[in-house]
Amino acid sequence: MKIILFLIIISLIVAGGFLIAFFWAVRNGQYDDSYTPSMRILFDDEEVDRSENPLSK
Repeated sequence: MKIILFLIIISLIVAGGFLIAFFWAVRNGQYDDSYTPSMRILFDDEEVDRSENPLSK
């Protein structure tokens, strides 16, 4: 029984560490994407041929 409580406590500590690391990464801009929006204008959108689509009547 003691080992189960020990493993639960350790898993909560590890999960808390990952949660803190995630919030730290978001706060420091690790997930900000400043490159893609500037490149998006250079690529054309794919045009869909609606004449072959049977659902577009």
